[in-house]
Amino acid sequence: MLRRYFTGSFIVTGAGLLLGAALGAYYQGTAAGVVTTVFIVAVLSVLETSLSFDNAVVNATVLREMTPLWRHRFLTWGIAIAVFGMRLVFPVAVVSIVAKIGPFEAIRLAAFEPAEYARILTSAHHVLGAFGGAFLGMVCLKYFFDADKEVHWLAAVERNLVWLGKFEAVHLGLMMLAIYGFSRAFPPELGHEFLVAGIFGLLTYIAVDGIGAAMEVDPAKMESLHRASAASFLYLEVLDASFSFDGVIGAFALTNNLFIIAIGLGTGAMFVRSLTVMLVDEGTLASYRYLEHGAFYAIGALALLMFLGTVIHVPEAFTGLIGAGFIGVALFSSIRYNRAQRTPPGRMPG
Repeated sequence: MLRRYFTGSFIVTGAGLLLGAALGAYYQGTAAGVVTTVFIVAVLSVLETSLSFDNAVVNATVLREMTPLWRHRFLTWGIAIAVFGMRLVFPVAVVSIVAKIGPFEAIRLAAFEPAEYARILTSAHHVLGAFGGAFLGMVCLKYFFDADKEVHWLAAVERNLVWLGKFEAVHLGLMMLAIYGFSRAFPPELGHEFLVAGIFGLLTYIAVDGIGAAMEVDPAKMESLHRASAASFLYLEVLDASFSFDGVIGAFALTNNLFIIAIGLGTGAMFVRSLTVMLVDEGTLASYRYLEHGAFYAIGALALLMFLGTVIHVPEAFTGLIGAGFIGVALFSSIRYNRAQRTPPGRMPG
């Protein structure tokens, strides 16, 4: 069964490893350089998959409500935007804006002066962390502050959050306080940049969420379903962009070469796509009661770590393990719940 979903990803990974070997031969010119480059591509692919596992679960929750046409568009156009847009074009655009140079000059730096390119991109880490952390934080808080939420995993925590959700825009207020608090950890100029980036992260979330609300679904009209699916497509693309910030910046701990990073993260993104398709087709989210909860806890943890990562160094492996840990425990809790539901009356579960 798994082969049906992941065959394409393994083919892309094989092609990516061959491209990595070619780049290693071009830049290093030695067998050791080729092996090292192939190894880096493989590690980046695993890094991206582990960091984005929770992204796949959230993608699946949105995709199951989309029309087949827009679902197909996300899994084709969306993966192209994710691989080429966010892993290749986006870093070039950031360097171009930060260094106030043209995009072709940014590409030249990436190809021939990778150390300088990496220095410029990582100098914008606090801005990207503020934007991505604010957007993902709002995604997490809205889920847990939903006053209509009825299923709770960590009930002692989630029931109180649902009660707080009765206060209008409480999640927005808390996120604004978090942005302001972290901005105080920087010198005035950098703190101002952090604050502005965080505000734009909030505004982006409000805009995307507002577009979705404006395209309310009328079940009797197919065109309204298409409009709602189009809004969901936009939401998923911004969500993927926010998830990718951490991976793109973290990848420079392994290599300064933009093209090697794009190949490694791109192959990882393909595995995330395959995992998303499997979750939707197999109805996994409906079968495992708390899996969605685990994904949103992981998103909240990632948002916090993106904020913290602008102040202190947070290892990428730790970030990936936190997300995988939440989802793993949620999956285990779901399996226990399913077994308890199947226990005959009069018998103790387990």
